[in-house]
Amino acid sequence: MSEQELLQFPCDFPIKVMGERRDDFAETIVAVVRTHAPDFDARAVEMRASSSNRYLSLTCTIRATSREQLDTLYRALTSHPMVKVVL
Repeated sequence: MSEQELLQFPCDFPIKVMGERRDDFAETIVAVVRTHAPDFDARAVEMRASSSNRYLSLTCTIRATSREQLDTLYRALTSHPMVKVVL
């Protein structure tokens, strides 16, 4: 089975983004996500702080329309200076 067959578009696709806890982290990440998924609803973001409260993880579930959209979004997030990890 090819990778293309694993996802059928459009589909809901969760993306977890982790970075150091900052006041503007969530707002900044939502802006990046909306650049690539304009219909993304920021109210659906799930946030969790690390046990040390030093890091924050956001789970953003987008309505993905293509593999290219996901690839472009992953590249934008992983290259952002506030982001440590994208899953």
